[in-house]
Amino acid sequence: MEDQKQTRRNLIMFPLGTVGRDMVYNLVTNFLFIFVLFTRELTAGQLSAITAIMVGARVFDALNDPIMGNIIERTRTRFGKFKPWIVAGMLTTSAVIYAMFNVKLQGWPFVWFFGVMYFLYSITYTMGDISYWGMIPSLSSDGDTRNKFTSRATLFAGIGGTSASILIPILTTGANAIGGSTTTAYGWIALAIAILCPAFLCFVLFGVKEDRSYNAEPVPPVSFKKIWTTITGNKQLLWIALIFLIHEISNAIVISGMGATYIYFEFGYAGGLYSLFTTIGMSVTALLMIFYPMISRKVPRKKFMRQLLWISLVGYAIMLISGLALPSGAAKLIGMDLKFLLITLGYMLANFGQYGFYLILMISVINTVEYNEYIHGTRDEGIITSMRPFLTKLASALTIVIVSATYLAAGATKYTNAISKLENEAAAGHITEAAKLSEIGTVLEGVTRGQSTALLLVMIVLPVALMVLSYVLYMKHYQLDEPEYDRICAELKARRESREA
Repeated sequence: MEDQKQTRRNLIMFPLGTVGRDMVYNLVTNFLFIFVLFTRELTAGQLSAITAIMVGARVFDALNDPIMGNIIERTRTRFGKFKPWIVAGMLTTSAVIYAMFNVKLQGWPFVWFFGVMYFLYSITYTMGDISYWGMIPSLSSDGDTRNKFTSRATLFAGIGGTSASILIPILTTGANAIGGSTTTAYGWIALAIAILCPAFLCFVLFGVKEDRSYNAEPVPPVSFKKIWTTITGNKQLLWIALIFLIHEISNAIVISGMGATYIYFEFGYAGGLYSLFTTIGMSVTALLMIFYPMISRKVPRKKFMRQLLWISLVGYAIMLISGLALPSGAAKLIGMDLKFLLITLGYMLANFGQYGFYLILMISVINTVEYNEYIHGTRDEGIITSMRPFLTKLASALTIVIVSATYLAAGATKYTNAISKLENEAAAGHITEAAKLSEIGTVLEGVTRGQSTALLLVMIVLPVALMVLSYVLYMKHYQLDEPEYDRICAELKARRESREA
């Protein structure tokens, strides 16, 4: 019987730990490319090199995740197998992101520095990320309690990520940029987040206690064969991995920088606009994070996914129709540009469905731990739970290729380079902030209707197609629905009782 008092304590402390972590993740995943575009003057070759670095680092990082999971599996210390890696990972990550966002280099020297820092980030963040999420199976094996851990951790991850999504655009872009320029502002933001990340993780380090029954088991060797056989020998893990990868690409396109660039091109260079877009777009997901455990007890996952898909399709349809049919500034509603308002409300509905998919798919990945124990006799939590960040990073790499290719094809870098030049002149004190904003406004007047429409189409049509594909594959191939998972858990319990008798 699980210690209910400690479980309740864990349910409070464990989710709090991820707030700062997800500020880091949001800063790098959603704003690093924006930071590069709007603070560096890049040739097509340099942008392509940065894209190649990001793709290469994320593929390397993705491949490194199962290895890190295997290393965690064999860790035995008085502090457990997870906490030492959480500490090492997050402290080094804080140092890396500070350096990454405070460098003053331009051109190819910046590209080389960026490459080194980005690969270091890939290694350091992996340490903390795999160890943090890998704790969940060791905190509870009860399906309902695990749903609570997952949804609460996702809720606080959302709080951290959403806080960053709201504040970073406001404080780095437009009239409210810290220090009067995007270049200076990102340096201060990185410093603040580098401090907050380890601070929030103290809740996990000092407040969470996991089941350490693994100490009684033999220490598994670091084995590439073990990683390979664990992943390939679990068919349900393979299917959910493919589905999760497809969905993550669908979900990441808007927030990878495409949404911000479209907003600035179409409605003006004001960080508050993109902040409002993401705030409204993500606000409704808080309902899912809070009420998912209750929903999961009453609505089967596959049925709920079908409902979520329709909600997203309606949202994307609103975005597409209003984006194509309405000119910017043609009408206002409650003091806001009607086109901007409709696109934002459409994104809110689309994101609600997308986030619901993410929550269900993440739980579906974790539930293959028991399936692995059922068919092979070993749980291998570290390796299996490493698949989630592995797939997220691989999807992020593919998303960067899509976004970068779209920018180059649409000619967007012509305008971002001009803005970067003005931002750096303002940071150096060569022009005033007012002059900078005025000249940026002139630059954006040159963006054509076709260029902004190209961005809009990519961030709507492609996510819809990939979301539908992930839904179809889940319905057809994922078999660990609630009755089957409960049956497997009951069988595992009977096996343990039989061994103990």
